[in-house]
Amino acid sequence: MPAPASAPGTAAAPRPPFVLALDQGTTSSRALVFDAGGALVASAQKPHRQFYPQSGWVEHDALEILARQTEAMQEAVAAAGISPADLAAVGITNQRETAVVWERATGRPIHPAIVWQCRRTATECDALRDRGLAPFLAERTGLVLDAYFSATKIAWILDHVPGARARAERGELLAGTIDSWLLFHLTGGTVHATDPSNASRTMLYDLHECRWSEALCDLFRVPRSVLPEVRPSSGVFGALDASFLGAAVPIAGIAGDQQAALFGQGCFAPGAAKNTYGTGCFLLMNTGRTPVRSRTGLVTTVAWDLGDGPVYALEGSVFNAGSVIQWLRDELHLISAASECDRLAESVPDAGGVHLVPAFTGLGAPYWDMRARGTITGLHRGSGRAHIARAALEGIAFQSDDVLRCMAQDLGAPLAALRVDGGASVSDFLMGFQADLSGVPVDRPACIETTAFGAACLAGLATGVWPDLDALAHVRATARVFPPTLTEERRAALVAGWREAVRRTLSDDRPGRGEAPSP
Repeated sequence: MPAPASAPGTAAAPRPPFVLALDQGTTSSRALVFDAGGALVASAQKPHRQFYPQSGWVEHDALEILARQTEAMQEAVAAAGISPADLAAVGITNQRETAVVWERATGRPIHPAIVWQCRRTATECDALRDRGLAPFLAERTGLVLDAYFSATKIAWILDHVPGARARAERGELLAGTIDSWLLFHLTGGTVHATDPSNASRTMLYDLHECRWSEALCDLFRVPRSVLPEVRPSSGVFGALDASFLGAAVPIAGIAGDQQAALFGQGCFAPGAAKNTYGTGCFLLMNTGRTPVRSRTGLVTTVAWDLGDGPVYALEGSVFNAGSVIQWLRDELHLISAASECDRLAESVPDAGGVHLVPAFTGLGAPYWDMRARGTITGLHRGSGRAHIARAALEGIAFQSDDVLRCMAQDLGAPLAALRVDGGASVSDFLMGFQADLSGVPVDRPACIETTAFGAACLAGLATGVWPDLDALAHVRATARVFPPTLTEERRAALVAGWREAVRRTLSDDRPGRGEAPSP
């Protein structure tokens, strides 16, 4: 007979606290429940649609995102077998730069969300560059002048929805990134806020003064009144409206997805770096309390703020990574499942001279070419499915290697190791090739859900689930390290072939900014 839960006359032992992480990504909304030991207890995932109104344009339905995130949240809590009362906190992490403008009174968006990948404002960025403003913006915001960031997206919506600009000036509209959109609705319309990691991706946030800049708002014609309040990444933002889960749970952590992954990977010390292999690839390195200005086309960003001031990071963004595998599956029908790409790649000794440069929505760091489009080079009569599949996976690693080399050049020293996460990091082939190509040990954790775990950590720190960073550092465990095995000569030859393929991809009218370091 099982023992009773508690002896007569004694209180039942309290259940360990759980933290719910909401991970709102580019292609799906996920919810994950972690326990106080950092173990993943349950999760749920709901995809949402992608809209491509024109070449280079990408949109989402913000209401659909809210609905899918709600469904995922409810399913994950149910699957965990816990009650909302067992949740100590909720943390939010989100696709960054994607912009939403909505009505303050009704919460309804006035236009589809413009996704971070969208290139529609490239002309506006070119006009600002022609005015000589790129250096000023880089110094003030840490960012490269590009359609990737949120400011021109918000301005575009205000300019193209009839009456929107006048409504914004009257205080009837709000704007923000996806974290702010979710927070507003999850708190029943009572909180319009964000954190510095997301604010620093808008090109409206002064990286040095740590606040919205009136000068930048004026330059991009975004009324300061529509923007959210900026609060520390770890701290109580508000309470989850009881209509969602049946209880008011503190929402106590927010960070952009890549900064959350850096935090979840335990990269708390300057010099620690991670690469997330998701829809895109995003390589971040903790640079400590001082923002480091890149000389190679990387961006400077806020990593997080725990309430004692910002921690900064260097970042290189690759726009298309896992999306390449989706393209092979959904558009080319070259594979039927992502795992098939690995099997095909391993069936041939090399890519046979084939390179796939996936510039579907332009090229990010270090090239920053908004008008580049994808290419496959080196095809010959003997090229087959396996060569293209291998070139697709290798292209993800080549793009990440470009960023790694820039980061090493900015710092004046090579990285000691690279921590990895994200869906594509499960590929042994890709991780092994990355280590070989970059000459850096690749460290894959036991739990690759580091983006969601980072959001959970931020929320758990604010509510006492974890007492400090030392406690969190002991939670992460390494599953496998991939050591580099290639000679320098072979590595240089591979990189030279990739650079030639990129050269053929770059647009003719590219402004000529960042160049990847020599192989």
